[in-house]
Amino acid sequence: MSSAKRESRLFREYRIDFSRNRYVYLMLLPVAVYFIGFHYIPLLGAQIAFRNFSPMKGLWASPWVGFKHFIDFFHSYYFVRLFRNTIFLNFFDILCGFPAPIVLALLLNELRNDSFKRLVQTITYLPHFISVVVICGMILDFFSRDGVINTLLVVIGLDAIPFMIESSWFRPIYVGSNIWEQVGWGSIIYLAALTNVDQELYEAATIDGAKRFKQLIHVTLPGILPTIVVMFILRMGKIMTVGFEKVLLLYNPNTYETADVISTFVYRKGILEMSYSYSTAVSLFNSAINFVILLIFNKMCRKLSETSLW
Repeated sequence: MSSAKRESRLFREYRIDFSRNRYVYLMLLPVAVYFIGFHYIPLLGAQIAFRNFSPMKGLWASPWVGFKHFIDFFHSYYFVRLFRNTIFLNFFDILCGFPAPIVLALLLNELRNDSFKRLVQTITYLPHFISVVVICGMILDFFSRDGVINTLLVVIGLDAIPFMIESSWFRPIYVGSNIWEQVGWGSIIYLAALTNVDQELYEAATIDGAKRFKQLIHVTLPGILPTIVVMFILRMGKIMTVGFEKVLLLYNPNTYETADVISTFVYRKGILEMSYSYSTAVSLFNSAINFVILLIFNKMCRKLSETSLW
């Protein structure tokens, strides 16, 4: 078949498909407009990282400097600290926070009292709907020198601890509050995956003499493993991304040593100091690392579990 005939046939198939599903494409239109307008067109602005951008000169008239801002960042005093803090915060968040929704979903799945189950779900979901500003205000009040936590410590005979001005306490507070805030909401997708596990497998396991724990290990976990793998890949794709607003509201100069991350550094450089090109270069480097890590873990998971994003 000639290329002209092949193209004509392909165009005819597309036209038939569009005519048949025109309302579906119409529903897709706002989504496409959103992503094109707010995600793809703004990519043109990434070239600011390679220019000495000046708002007076504009994007295209600003002089091209290549990788100068990237090199300046790699040689800066803050590079190691920012990279280390970003990795450590995400590492501990994944280590402690990623399994938490899975464990909660498994525990909820074992409950037979529906009323109590709904109550637990409601309580654990609520923190997700609280504003980050309110969450941070609560944390600052609870862990202040005269807050609830220190009051309890004094009552049991211990010394008060200046939690919010000691850098060593920032990571436990950040990770712990993240788990409290997201564990209930994160468990929803695993609860949905648990409903798709074939119930006949549990019956077969019971006949073979498997108790509840054995069923959990050999039936439940393998049944939701593809969901766990996909969520793990997506989480690893954000390993260089830390909740910017939360860190910004909780940290202070005393905790910069463990709390200052790439996103807060970009904020200070780009917004407060107006170093637009430098901050764009740092942010672009951060996004590139996320993309590379996503590719690596997607390939690893595809080889190990035959489950991946693509």
